[in-house]
Amino acid sequence: MKNKVFFGKLIIIIIGCIIMAITDLILKPQYIIKSFIKIFFFLIIPLIYFYKNKDLSLKKILVPSKKGFILSLALGIVVYIIIIGGYLIVRNFYDFSLIVDLLSNNVGVDKSNFIFVALYISFFNSLLEEFFFREIAFLSIIEDVGRKKAYLFSAIMFSIYHIAIMNNWFSNVLFSLVMFGLVIGACIFNFIDEKTQNIYNSWMIHMFANFAINTIGLILFKII
Repeated sequence: MKNKVFFGKLIIIIIGCIIMAITDLILKPQYIIKSFIKIFFFLIIPLIYFYKNKDLSLKKILVPSKKGFILSLALGIVVYIIIIGGYLIVRNFYDFSLIVDLLSNNVGVDKSNFIFVALYISFFNSLLEEFFFREIAFLSIIEDVGRKKAYLFSAIMFSIYHIAIMNNWFSNVLFSLVMFGLVIGACIFNFIDEKTQNIYNSWMIHMFANFAINTIGLILFKII
């Protein structure tokens, strides 16, 4: 029974990432439609599966923990500074206006709705991804595959998921650096959540990373 439940988890994780890749690369719907697709495959299906198999404590997920809060807040601020600093350096060598065009043409995100999308991405979408990639793809499989494999699997799936999102955003060199950063970031998120047994701490760092990216978006869309 344990092996059956474990393989069910893997199928949910892999199919969820494949569906989102198809959505981003082929279907390219408006952002609100894409968000509903992600909620269905990243949240609703996993919750139904785990509830039926009694393999997930909703109380543990829904109740925040103070453990690690200060460290996560500090790391979040550091991540924000690093991303903004990296942008200020790289913008002298790369034309980021291409990203604005891709967002407008592919998912319908423009100056008129960017603030709403930015708020959604920072607070809800980041929590959704932490639930899927940290709770489902990491914490819930550690006992099944061991720490090292769980770390590697979660980090790789997290970076692969972002490949479809960021397709054609950057040059090959910059894209490789971004993917490497995502793998390292995912491992840091995993480490923090493993120590605290809670996804709220990695969610905080993830939020600050999104705050930085959205700050850059505000600059690119000339809102600030």
